[in-house]
Amino acid sequence: MIEKLAQIERTHEELTQRLSDPAVFSDPKVYREINKTLSEIDPAVRLYRDYVKTRKQLEENEEMLGTLPKDDELFAMAHEEKLQLVARIAELEEQLRRELTPKDPNDERNVVLEIRAGTGGDEASLFAAELFRMYTRYAEMRGWRVEVIDISESGAGGIKEVSAIVEGRGAYSRLKYEGGVHRVQRVPATESAGRIHTSAVTVAVLPEADDVEVELDEKDIRVDRFCASGPGGQGVNTTYSAVRLTHLPSGIVVSCQDERSQIKNKAKALRVLKSRIYDIEREKADAAVSEERRRMVGSGDRSEKIRTYNFPQSRVTDHRIGLSIHQLPTLMEGSLDPMIEPLIAHFQAEKMEAQSRAH
Repeated sequence: MIEKLAQIERTHEELTQRLSDPAVFSDPKVYREINKTLSEIDPAVRLYRDYVKTRKQLEENEEMLGTLPKDDELFAMAHEEKLQLVARIAELEEQLRRELTPKDPNDERNVVLEIRAGTGGDEASLFAAELFRMYTRYAEMRGWRVEVIDISESGAGGIKEVSAIVEGRGAYSRLKYEGGVHRVQRVPATESAGRIHTSAVTVAVLPEADDVEVELDEKDIRVDRFCASGPGGQGVNTTYSAVRLTHLPSGIVVSCQDERSQIKNKAKALRVLKSRIYDIEREKADAAVSEERRRMVGSGDRSEKIRTYNFPQSRVTDHRIGLSIHQLPTLMEGSLDPMIEPLIAHFQAEKMEAQSRAH
């Protein structure tokens, strides 16, 4: 690990020197690429330099300890400093290991969020609406923007399905473990006997594709225009502003009726279509995550669950890591970090363990 870090530091120094070269400065593309690489490796280099400095301090400390008699009061002070330096080195080594763990290249991307009511009828659609509100509130807390692409509401005031784009730095890194079946247990408002019902909602979290990564041929896309339905007033319902895109080779269908403008709706639908195609290509390229989207969405059955929201006990349980939090109302208001942070730590630790086994 130390040898690898020394090489990263040399690369950092070389790239920093190149930035002062007039030829590099006058080439925006090269200048941008060098800056991007520097920003990616800078945290590791800073930690490594701190590590080297602390190791040197420890060596000097041990040399001094070797010259002092144990009954000297300076010996006690130096020994205390040694313990602090050893603890700091262990902490830095852990941080460096984490920094060298392969990053998910999609972590900084926006997210295409898709929520669908599964088994449970009206109760499932009501919970789908509550989950969408929960993620929207979480996005607001982090300063992200949520843009609805398509929404289908139920007669009970819930949501049958909704597609939205969550825009913000690191959105995918925070939300990527939310994909799967979310199960809810509670007494519906319409239940007179007070029995607890179990319903399910599926959540899919896809990284939004960049234009350069997914090229769509116009002849492969069928565009259907239709009158929008649902909220929006008379103007929405009387113009052919809604757009449905069908990608003929894959059969993927995306609709958007959120805007009054047909052009805006088509642009939004294209963003989702590209992300779905990008996700399929990603699955093909990496056998380890093949059928990732299918795994996340499942069939919407109650048994395929990643998380259970138990309202009578005010408890949320994530079944992948066995974590239960008794703060359901707070979590439903968008305070998701107490659930998200342990998930990130768990899967990060798994990555680090896999990497150490590989070496």
